[in-house]
Amino acid sequence: MPSSHVPRRLHLAAALDRRSVYDADEYLAAARLAERGTLDFVTLDDGLARPGPDASAVLARVAPATRRVGLVPTLTTTHTEPFHVQAAVATLDWVSRGRAGWRIEVSTTEGEARLFGRRHAAPADALWREAGEVADVAARLWDSRQDGAEIRDVTTGRFVDRDKLHHVDFTGSAFSVRGPSLVPRPPQGHPVRVVDATGGPARAVAARYADVALVRTADPGRAAAARAELRASAASYGRDPDGLRVLAALDIDLGSGEYAADPGHGGGGPRPTPRGPLYRGGPVDLAELIAAWHRDGTVDGFHLRPVEPRRDLERLVNGTVSLLRHRGLFRTFYPGGTLRDHLGLARPANQYAVARGAS
Repeated sequence: MPSSHVPRRLHLAAALDRRSVYDADEYLAAARLAERGTLDFVTLDDGLARPGPDASAVLARVAPATRRVGLVPTLTTTHTEPFHVQAAVATLDWVSRGRAGWRIEVSTTEGEARLFGRRHAAPADALWREAGEVADVAARLWDSRQDGAEIRDVTTGRFVDRDKLHHVDFTGSAFSVRGPSLVPRPPQGHPVRVVDATGGPARAVAARYADVALVRTADPGRAAAARAELRASAASYGRDPDGLRVLAALDIDLGSGEYAADPGHGGGGPRPTPRGPLYRGGPVDLAELIAAWHRDGTVDGFHLRPVEPRRDLERLVNGTVSLLRHRGLFRTFYPGGTLRDHLGLARPANQYAVARGAS
């Protein structure tokens, strides 16, 4: 366990969501701005019934034009093929040189089900159980090709070391996968898995499989309780709770510029709204809010979604982040090259190589 005297690292991430924007240059400009602010990662939301470009494809375009910031698309586990989902995430990890993540989501509506025609919509708890199975089999498939499995020896004609390929032979409640994956093991071993753990059915999946859990609440006491519950649950699954980062998810409206936050915002905390917790005010008070929640151990950081994407992200980076840096609370440069490095997470050992070594 780490020493209590070692200061906890503050983690910051931002959403790049833009309604009805198809020009990749806008997403690229936003990702570069986030990278200038040394944010851990950016997310891009997606869904089966949401108009807009494919999130993983957009971030694959962003990957070669950025160098350090993590890239986390949303991919649903409902109605999609787990084998293809894990391959898409692994591919993004390769093209970004180890900066990929995956925000796991489910699709609950009958309209989304009709797009595929395979089955009807199911209750959220059943879909999240399936999502946990997909998260599990994805990790197995990422490990199904050990590091160095590709030989590519022209003289012998051997392309792959078959001893380093593994069938996962996984059977879930709604699918089965044999494997191995067609994509080599990702640079991070396992790309970072992100789960919004606000809702009950998703929380168990986050505790068991996520590297980053998001919690949407305007109350710091509830956020702290959610973090404690997630860490305890992770330990009950045999995980090291220090391998789970819990971030408060917060919408931000920085249109007030340098003025003080509206009543109920700022130092008093964000305001609950029907869409979720919202901070409305200036970059200075937002920095105070972030610093206070992190200092008190409420959360490990924040995932911030700008209400007005271009304006608020710019004020977040140039205002709030600059203030946090000035106070020595946030990094001024990336200490490593992968998303796991940013989050302070180790590269997982290959489960099949470990099992073989033990036997």
